[in-house]
Amino acid sequence: MRDIEARVARSAGAGRGRRIALVGLRGAGKSTLGRLLAQHLGWPLIELDRRVEEDYGASIPDLIEMAGTATFRRHERAALERVIAEHDPAIITTAGGIVSNPETYALLLRATHTVWIKARPDEHMSRVMAQGDFRPMAQNRAAMADLVAILDARRADYARAEGELDTSGEAVEASFSKLLRLVAPFIEERQS
Repeated sequence: MRDIEARVARSAGAGRGRRIALVGLRGAGKSTLGRLLAQHLGWPLIELDRRVEEDYGASIPDLIEMAGTATFRRHERAALERVIAEHDPAIITTAGGIVSNPETYALLLRATHTVWIKARPDEHMSRVMAQGDFRPMAQNRAAMADLVAILDARRADYARAEGELDTSGEAVEASFSKLLRLVAPFIEERQS
């Protein structure tokens, strides 16, 4: 464990490197844009939730149900530390709630170029449902109000990211073009 902590400290101390993290709520476009960006750059795509599931050996919902949110957040932090220590370059996609752990989010901001991918609340909801996930609406007539409240509560934290990209009303190709322009300085920074 000390070895990973030392590598994380060196990686974070050396700057953000060529690590780009996408943050924001589900349905904003992080996974889609992250996959496209990783393919375009030839960098690995690391979905932090998938890394937690691999490390824990169960799905995130099962982890939270069996061990609680605090345990999930500890696993998320440990997975992020390993990713930072082991990957430069990388495109990292995160869970929307990563901002709810101040220490983990501070580490992400220090060790990556972070971009907030966002959309209007109605687009978040419709995109999640278009993917076949109806959980936001199941037994919850106030799902949209809850979504707006979550966005409002996290807005200041998400806004600490180096860049913002609003995907509202945009085709994937248009959002991806904007993302490429937004991250170009982060990529060129280390290549010069």
